[in-house]
Amino acid sequence: MKTEELYSYYQKCNGVTTDTRSCSEGALFFALRGERFNGNHYAKAALEAGCAYAVIDDKACYDASDPRLLLVDDSLKALQALARYHRRQLGLPIIGITGTNGKTTTKELIAAVLNRKYRTHYTHGNLNNAIGVPLTLLQLNREHELAVVEMGASHPGDIRELVEIAEPDCGLITNVGRAHLQGFGSFEGVVRTKGELYDFLREREGGFIFLNDNDPNLETIAKGLKALRYGTGERQEDRLVQGEVLACNPFLAFRWKTADGHCQDVQTRLVGRYNIDNVLCAAAVGIHFGVTPEDISDAIRSYEPTNSRSQLLKTAHNTLIVDAYNANPTSMQAALENFELMEAQKKMIILGEMRELGEASKEEHLNILKRLSSMDVQTIWTIGDNFANPSFSFRNFKDVDAAIEILQAERPEGMTILIKGSNSVHLSHLIPYL
Repeated sequence: MKTEELYSYYQKCNGVTTDTRSCSEGALFFALRGERFNGNHYAKAALEAGCAYAVIDDKACYDASDPRLLLVDDSLKALQALARYHRRQLGLPIIGITGTNGKTTTKELIAAVLNRKYRTHYTHGNLNNAIGVPLTLLQLNREHELAVVEMGASHPGDIRELVEIAEPDCGLITNVGRAHLQGFGSFEGVVRTKGELYDFLREREGGFIFLNDNDPNLETIAKGLKALRYGTGERQEDRLVQGEVLACNPFLAFRWKTADGHCQDVQTRLVGRYNIDNVLCAAAVGIHFGVTPEDISDAIRSYEPTNSRSQLLKTAHNTLIVDAYNANPTSMQAALENFELMEAQKKMIILGEMRELGEASKEEHLNILKRLSSMDVQTIWTIGDNFANPSFSFRNFKDVDAAIEILQAERPEGMTILIKGSNSVHLSHLIPYL
């Protein structure tokens, strides 16, 4: 079945799903395969649950007498091709975003800013991979005027695959850091893969980027591209937006200026000085797309993070800084630096191990332990075998359950607690006990 024909079926439907647990009436179901499952086996269940059609790629599951079953060579490739075709039919501007740290927060800030002037669609949740990006694009409709599409990567070539589906008109890389080293092989592999967004935009007519010119790694790979710059520190003449941190105790307050000298002071609800790059990026995107400085500032001021991303939570016993959605050496060091600068009488740190670092794991965890040993913090806990090291006296737990056992007997009181680690460590489970 050609993409054009499949598109005619898509237009009759009211949505797309790959999960039989979320089949809305009249949706288009794509039967995808995984290492441990074959979605083709659930096609009829999807139809029974209300889906109008089911796209399958297993002839053994095909019944020619049922016109609701649509047979293709490869369901995933068909989903991706359909999304690209739909994107081309709408033709609205798409902003592509990737990066090691901060891409989800930056994406949401950009969407909040653009929504002040445009009907903006953006990636929801973690739909930023080879399945999620097509699903995001297929949620677009003719009422939307702009889209912000987040793209994640854990292996070389991942970003190239996603930009060829989404075909962004412009884009940005928040930063590049030491993450997913097991998949990328090296930091240089991270830089090259994230740079695949830049490579695509070089080839795209009219393509351009928003560039954090404080990051030398980005500056190096951005050569030859039209770059709308933002940054902090010494003023650069060609910056679209210039900014500085005013305070961060614990929430970031910052000042930003446009190229023509318009100045705004903003108090955010974001914990962490490292968020200055994220808010300046959102301001730069907003200025380029004609959002007023006042609306930009108000959107950033009103934004409140969720999902354990730089969240401040006050319990009956403690103040928690929860940044436990993801962790890598770069974001871990930034979180520790920010926490060290925060004013608090009694501090505690709970760090979960960092995953997917491959051969660099031992060295990177040792670097974090050394950093911890230099900090003036009353209580430090680490969770996970990668942090177990007899050379350091920090309390180490095999897993979150072991830490919860102690918390049930020894609940901290009156402390400011940083909680940081990879999402798969499940540090969020600690929150009810703190």
